[in-house]
Amino acid sequence: MNFFIQRSELRDIYDKVVAGERISDADALRLFETKDLNALGAIADFVRQRKVGNRASYIINRYVNYSNYCILSCQFCSFSRKKRDADGFQFSIEEIVQKAREALKIGITEMHIVGGLHPSLPFSYYTDMLKALKNLDARLQLKCFTAIEILHLAWLSKKSVEQVLIELKDAGLASLTGGGAEIFRKEVRSQIAKGKESAEEYLDVHRTWHKLGQRSTCTMLYGHVETLADRVDHLRQLRALQDETNGFVALIPLAYQPQDNDIPVEHAPTGFDSLRTIAVSRIYLDNFPHITAYWVGLGLKLAQVALSYGADDIHGTIIEEHIFHMAGATSPQLQTETDMVKAIREAGRTPVQRNSFYEPIKILADLPSTNATVENPAHSKVLEDNLATA
Repeated sequence: MNFFIQRSELRDIYDKVVAGERISDADALRLFETKDLNALGAIADFVRQRKVGNRASYIINRYVNYSNYCILSCQFCSFSRKKRDADGFQFSIEEIVQKAREALKIGITEMHIVGGLHPSLPFSYYTDMLKALKNLDARLQLKCFTAIEILHLAWLSKKSVEQVLIELKDAGLASLTGGGAEIFRKEVRSQIAKGKESAEEYLDVHRTWHKLGQRSTCTMLYGHVETLADRVDHLRQLRALQDETNGFVALIPLAYQPQDNDIPVEHAPTGFDSLRTIAVSRIYLDNFPHITAYWVGLGLKLAQVALSYGADDIHGTIIEEHIFHMAGATSPQLQTETDMVKAIREAGRTPVQRNSFYEPIKILADLPSTNATVENPAHSKVLEDNLATA
């Protein structure tokens, strides 16, 4: 038994987890409230080890935010703009295809595409974009759109959510993104995202997608005005839907970024809070295959530490990210594959390049004890050029 568990107040929860029993909501709240981060991390690390062994994954991907014009004005959002704003943007399909064409040179396997709720783009823009990207490279996995974007497209096209999802899938959509979950409790959503979809609508979009035989990720935005009990309630609803559909491949906890928005929060979540949130998520979500430590919000060093607190994935190269950085994130806008592999190895894990569904593409052999790595200059140069011209 781990040294930190032997004398911990969490010993009974540890025993329950080892026995394969599901922890309760009350147990999860206790885990959130504990100050014994070492014991909490030890329990989460046990679950991680049982789920995935010693592997930790990453993906070579590229982000594209096709537009920041949005009909909503969510209080927490620093990304959205109105057509009257000078710093609004909108990419043409050809511009998006060009970004993909450049990123394919460094071996991306996924395009991650989301945007605001654009007031006037037709439904055909979205289907034509997917088709154009698949025509560029049929192997490219397209992970696109949040639940609220799907609802917006249903309203825009006067189609059902199911029909919209079927047409997007037929055009090339591989996976829905998990963005927009925020915190499910109605009172919290009304404070941070008034006018956005309800928890029930978010969950129903993903339920519909899963019933079509497809998979997605999901998120939880933490560290703003929610309580710890609100976080447990959020995780409870995700676990319940996963029991029903088994369509989620991972949870991606998102640390709130407080700059340039209307929520009265001065500081981003602490490292302690981020690690405990990842750990509790890993322990509570016993039916989820993976937990991702999102380095954009955490920074790569804390994401690396999170690999010992229940996370088994540190996300991807990304290349160009707007939403978190416009809210004050100070992390880089990209990571090289070499940097992520190095971070994983330094954490004592075996690096695995994955696809959009967290399936292995390549398992990297462990390096000699020096953990020396060799940077690929061409790889870095393409990344820098793409960012400079983005």
